[in-house]
Amino acid sequence: MVDAADSKPACRQAGLPLARMCWFDIRKSSFMFYVYVLKSLSRNYLYVGMTNDFERRVKQHSNGLNKTTKPYRPFEILLVEEYPNRVEARKREKFLKSGIGKEILKF
Repeated sequence: MVDAADSKPACRQAGLPLARMCWFDIRKSSFMFYVYVLKSLSRNYLYVGMTNDFERRVKQHSNGLNKTTKPYRPFEILLVEEYPNRVEARKREKFLKSGIGKEILKF
């Protein structure tokens, strides 16, 4: 991120070392994160995942490029939720992967 008033990246202006620059910039970026649930149409299986590119990730699952989900194809999308940052998305993903979360998904 570059501030219009100065050609230095915003994190450099904040006095952060170069090693932290990328992490600072990524956390302040406009990426959205998605928590999603896929339901296997062939077996009794739910997959909970998180990504910043939902369409790409679903294509990977559908094409068998994910070792964990490959035997459970085809899928239907059961749930997609959008979050403004990775931290919030990860909290929700962990909840949905828990016993209580899985019970809620089995409605």
